[in-house]
Amino acid sequence: MRGVLVTLEGVEGSGKSTQAERLARRLTGLGVRCLSLREPGGTEIGEAIRSILLDPGYKEMHALTELFLYLASRNQLVREKVLPALDEGKVVVLDRFGDSSTAYQGFGRELGEKRVARLNKLATADLRPNQTVLVDVPIDVGRGRKASGVLDRLERERVEFHERVREGYLRVARRAPGRIKVVDGTLPADELEQSVFRHVEELLKRKGILK
Repeated sequence: MRGVLVTLEGVEGSGKSTQAERLARRLTGLGVRCLSLREPGGTEIGEAIRSILLDPGYKEMHALTELFLYLASRNQLVREKVLPALDEGKVVVLDRFGDSSTAYQGFGRELGEKRVARLNKLATADLRPNQTVLVDVPIDVGRGRKASGVLDRLERERVEFHERVREGYLRVARRAPGRIKVVDGTLPADELEQSVFRHVEELLKRKGILK
């Protein structure tokens, strides 16, 4: 494939969604053909699944059910949007991807990394990001940012769940320092944008997409 896949990851309230939007807007401004998408969602089917996953009314959802729903949304997104865009040579900026399932379901729900990895490989057609930016914040910081809003099903989980998710992210990042770049999510938004862009700019220069 001629395109590049960049993913942004992080715990609730990390600011990664804002940074994904900023990154895509900046790349577009530089003349880069860019497609920005989110998970779960990004397709009509995916958005319907998203509404189920984040609905606080489904508090009894089993961990495996949750995982399968995320994977179903991801599979549709990859095959309907991501792979065609990469074939066209575009830069795809994804707000969450496979690492989210590792962190949230593998560690947070304690389903185990290996089980999640096997299923995720099938759902993604073994597609892996060229680069992942992990926007890391302490859990109390992220929760504080969300305190004044309406919380979805995942955001309402106990602190212990979110701590396991963060540790999962950091553990995966330590094992894949070439792909996963950790940035400080407590920085002001503009400074954080610069930090994210520096990593992506370096990648795109190596790929000959930016000069």
